[in-house]
Amino acid sequence: MTTTEPTETTTPAKATASAKTTEHAKTTEPARTTEHARTTAPAATGPAREAPAEDTRAAAKAALDAARDHLLGLQSPEGWWKGELQTNVTMDAEDLLLREFLGVRTEEDTREAARWIRSQQAADGSWANFHGGPPEPSTTVEAYVALRLAGDSPDAGHMRRAAAHIRAHGGVPATRVFTRFWLAMFGLWSWDDLPVLPPEMIYLPRWFPLNVYDWACWARQTIVPLTVVGSLRPVRPLPFGLTELEPAPRPGGAPPRGRRLPGWDEAFGALDRVLRVYQRRPAGRLRRAALRRAGEWIIARQEPDGSWGGIQPPWVYSLIALHLLGHDVDHPVMRRGLAGLDRFTIRDETGRRMEACQSPVWDTVLAMIALSDAGVPAGHPALERAAGWVLGEEVKGPGDWQVRRPGLAPGGWSFEFDNDYYPDVDDTAEAVLALSRAAGPEARPAIERGLRWMAGMVSSDGGFGAFDVDNTRALCRRLPFCDFGEVIDPPSADVTAHVVEALCEQGMGDSALCRRAVVWLLKAQEPDGSWFGRWGANHVYGTGGVVPALIAAGVRPGGPVIRRAVAWLERHQRDDGGWGEDMRSYRDPAWIGHGASTASQTAWALLALLAAGERGPSVDRGIAWLTTRQRPDGTWDEDHFTGTGFPGDFYINYHLYRLVFPVSALGRYVNATKGNGS
Repeated sequence: MTTTEPTETTTPAKATASAKTTEHAKTTEPARTTEHARTTAPAATGPAREAPAEDTRAAAKAALDAARDHLLGLQSPEGWWKGELQTNVTMDAEDLLLREFLGVRTEEDTREAARWIRSQQAADGSWANFHGGPPEPSTTVEAYVALRLAGDSPDAGHMRRAAAHIRAHGGVPATRVFTRFWLAMFGLWSWDDLPVLPPEMIYLPRWFPLNVYDWACWARQTIVPLTVVGSLRPVRPLPFGLTELEPAPRPGGAPPRGRRLPGWDEAFGALDRVLRVYQRRPAGRLRRAALRRAGEWIIARQEPDGSWGGIQPPWVYSLIALHLLGHDVDHPVMRRGLAGLDRFTIRDETGRRMEACQSPVWDTVLAMIALSDAGVPAGHPALERAAGWVLGEEVKGPGDWQVRRPGLAPGGWSFEFDNDYYPDVDDTAEAVLALSRAAGPEARPAIERGLRWMAGMVSSDGGFGAFDVDNTRALCRRLPFCDFGEVIDPPSADVTAHVVEALCEQGMGDSALCRRAVVWLLKAQEPDGSWFGRWGANHVYGTGGVVPALIAAGVRPGGPVIRRAVAWLERHQRDDGGWGEDMRSYRDPAWIGHGASTASQTAWALLALLAAGERGPSVDRGIAWLTTRQRPDGTWDEDHFTGTGFPGDFYINYHLYRLVFPVSALGRYVNATKGNGS
């Protein structure tokens, strides 16, 4: 079915093809955009023929066999799978700034990171947060500063273009608070012009608003060290300034500082002013005790691999905070932290780049499910190795989730190699599904512990968040400090759907727990028939996850809920037969359901349609999109980002998504059409 895409004028395309980042050869990149315009999402490259109906299943079977073999070939000897988790160049810029701050930056690391950062610059001088996305001011400023640190002259052509772009879009004042935090640490911004969060908040009781457990786990692990950094206000000057980034004066002068805002914004503005006064004259003994307590809190949450939560933001800020509290780089905690970053570092012909996180548990359980969908039997050696590795990754110790569920026994799985304080509901649900299909009786105790823990993590409304229960206090979003990324973890449709599917797999579809979750999903359906996708882009991901879960729970395929979802997917199928949704859909409703076709998103749509019993032209065209665009080695190209970290702010290209989800979709299609002549 034809869709009308958002349109816009375009700016020159991104840098050279040699700078592309996925593990496979790339397709042509779409044009970049100005911040006031949108791109017309391009059709995917490759042949656009529609396979005749009688040939569709044979083509699907051949594509499935090739993709299955490619996926099997990517398994590690230990049993896990892990694709690159690609984000944006702020990871690399901040890594260089961290090393500069700690005095451990090397010439080689700097040279290679700078080469990667340069390769990602757009022709207009900017950097984006995702492939094909619009210029992002904070990312552009951080990349520019990192290149100045690497020795790039402000008179070089690429630096002049970057500086001109920054000036034209508001200069440093237009960046987010976190960017200006980094600049303040090097004397490039005034600490007096940053919002204040005092370390004394570590003492707020758990019932009090804005205590550290009101924040999502990723946010609290970032906020606590930042309270230390913001209270100590370090300045380690760099041998350059940023006068070339100062924007031209606004007509009529700058807007007045401290302008009044309505409602809660006004209240939090007043709170910030009070905290600024306290910051100038804090209670000495209380401040020292709070800093000491914050340091202990940080150290207690370091993972065995040296990380904090297995993710970049709390990791770098924790190292800086501990260093300011007196831990030099030779301290065991600091040594582990710096050494652990090496495992998150990728070096290849494009330079040196950092992963913001790693996803081996997630990738492995998705691969196990995909291989099961492809017909690989439970006793297959690859699945046995994978199941053994997953069982070894079960989280059996305490964590922050116990603050709201103190009586709940440990269980479940986390996302990363090491993140034992923060297992998550999403990974646990998929691990239960994977082990149920691919493992033997030895997995039963772990499955039961995972189910018990997962069931205990239900929120009061019947839905499920990722890491915490009832982590919904939206006041956290109102603080002037929080202008980047989601800082709470409310229930979401995609996580709740995965829980429902896991419960049904275990014969618990009639339980009160599952029924309440199904009701939650029914209420969460959008008026247009789709579901919002919290952890993947976006309504295609949400709808692709919810429909199979509802069908598994007994919702009738012919009922209005499923029919509305099917109609939404069919309306948003692209002319080329695939599906795609651009990351801009999180901020601009015009992009909902629209974007360049991708392998992962096409597979998500097909999984929903197949679960709903669809076998008509939409499914055939989607399958044909996958079969005609498959690479000779069995996988697919996918430059576009389809994973979500923070809706509206931070996005992910999971390099294994382009393979595991098409394997599942093709496997379910081949199985569903077996013996029907199509």
